[in-house]
Amino acid sequence: MLRVWLGSLSQLSQVPLPAGLQMPVSPRAGWHAGRVLLAHAISPSPLPELVIHQNGKPAFAGKPRLWFNLSHSGDDIALAISDEGEIGCDIEVVRPRKNWQGVAEAVFSDGERQQLTDAPEPEQLNLFWQIWTRKEAILKQAARQVWQMAEVDSAAPHHVVRQQLIDDRLWLAVCAEAATDWQLQRVYLPAASADDRTSG
Repeated sequence: MLRVWLGSLSQLSQVPLPAGLQMPVSPRAGWHAGRVLLAHAISPSPLPELVIHQNGKPAFAGKPRLWFNLSHSGDDIALAISDEGEIGCDIEVVRPRKNWQGVAEAVFSDGERQQLTDAPEPEQLNLFWQIWTRKEAILKQAARQVWQMAEVDSAAPHHVVRQQLIDDRLWLAVCAEAATDWQLQRVYLPAASADDRTSG
């Protein structure tokens, strides 16, 4: 089973945190939204204790029956959950990026650069972000960091990556241990009332 939820940071950061979850001293919107999205995804089960593993990758404590990964870009946030092993998820808003051709030259493989070269010029920026999300999902599945991106060739056949362009503006990529179709769900949750935000 592979399930993916999409939401917005601005909306999810207004939803109360799950009971018993302590806010860090300097919380980021992504931290808050990610915990709310996780709690929603596994409901009605309570949110298990979270631990930080290798290279900062969060996971459920103990011997998990579920693996998850979060990603956000702009105001968009995605959560992927699998019961089949480690998973990596990345989303990127398709947007201009200064010197993206130089970035591709530095961190894309020969095959990935060839894909860009073969594409019509008006499509190349969109393809850049498609390849980028594939590479980052692969890195995150293996608990590696973005600075290791040049070591990953997303065109290699042993990587199991699913991708989707959402609303013609957002690339979503998920790397899993098995070739599984996903269920994609958008999340809209009620925001906290003024009383909820000031209580406690």
